[in-house]
Amino acid sequence: MPAPDAHLSLPATLIACHECDLLQTEPRLAPGETARCARCGAFLARNPPDSLDRTLALTCTAAVLYVLANIYPLVGLEMQGRQVQVTLASALHILWQDGMAPVAALVGVTTLLFPLLELAMILIVLVPLRLGRVSPRLAPFFRLVRSVKPWGMVEVFLLGMLVSLVKLSHLATVILGTAFWAMAALIVVLTFAARAFDTRLVWQTPVAEPAP
Repeated sequence: MPAPDAHLSLPATLIACHECDLLQTEPRLAPGETARCARCGAFLARNPPDSLDRTLALTCTAAVLYVLANIYPLVGLEMQGRQVQVTLASALHILWQDGMAPVAALVGVTTLLFPLLELAMILIVLVPLRLGRVSPRLAPFFRLVRSVKPWGMVEVFLLGMLVSLVKLSHLATVILGTAFWAMAALIVVLTFAARAFDTRLVWQTPVAEPAP
């Protein structure tokens, strides 16, 4: 297992450019360095410093933000001295009661279920890598993580909610709750986590041999 402050220098491998398909040998990258195609200059790979530690810390932060986004009020409306606040779960319940079950199910799956699955699966990938216990099933599981990621549409939900709130702003005072800011921070943290993680670690880390 690498030391917590160790920097990984990835070995040279033969890779293909995603833009011009040129096969070339990737140079050994020091922490923080990037590699570009010799023909077209397109980005090929990078070696982020402390990739596993940073990604694991950001993912744990995202998990905390996810919990906050689901237990605190999402948004509130104040009109004529009366204030109403709703959480994400209560908003889904209201949609379901109003006969919009397909909409409630779609919002629940894309804003609750898939982000939770993404966070859980990322941790399942990162923790064994950090402990140096890599299973042969890790690579297929990582492909599953990549396939689930596009279905987490928290940013689309926030954008749609903002558009609706702008239209309601002339009727009532709109109060953005703690959950709203937690969801916004969740999007930013997940973006930084994806940028900090070097996916080549999944393919290039030696698989642990089973004990005899």
